[in-house]
Amino acid sequence: MVRHDVPARTGAPAPALFRSWAVGVVVLVVTELVQATLVYDHLVGPEGVGSFGAALALVHLPNLVCVVLAAWAAARVHPEPWRGMPWRHAAAACAVPAAAQVLTLSLRWDRAGFTTLAFWMSTGVLLAGCAVGMLLDRWREGRE
Repeated sequence: MVRHDVPARTGAPAPALFRSWAVGVVVLVVTELVQATLVYDHLVGPEGVGSFGAALALVHLPNLVCVVLAAWAAARVHPEPWRGMPWRHAAAACAVPAAAQVLTLSLRWDRAGFTTLAFWMSTGVLLAGCAVGMLLDRWREGRE
């Protein structure tokens, strides 16, 4: 028996996730490249930052913008009916920034171990960026 009051689930969930992740990767790579070119090369330099305020302004806040944009873009291309499932939509939006965080930490473990401020700041940036990106997606969805 076919129920007409329940929307049919068409398509497979994996291609929808892959498309969202691909968009997230592209946006994250492009925004991080722009950040590295404009901010790091001209303002930070090879010796790094000297204070907490400089690290916040020149590293963590630009990273927050990159994560927000990547999560938002990935969430925007995640199609219905899959975006109606909260855990699947969160995975579509946040997997790429989370994977980038894990990769960065594994490559720079000597500088960003569990006990360092850099680890906790970058983890906070990841969580806040994913949350804001998903909130922007919901806000934009509500306006359409």
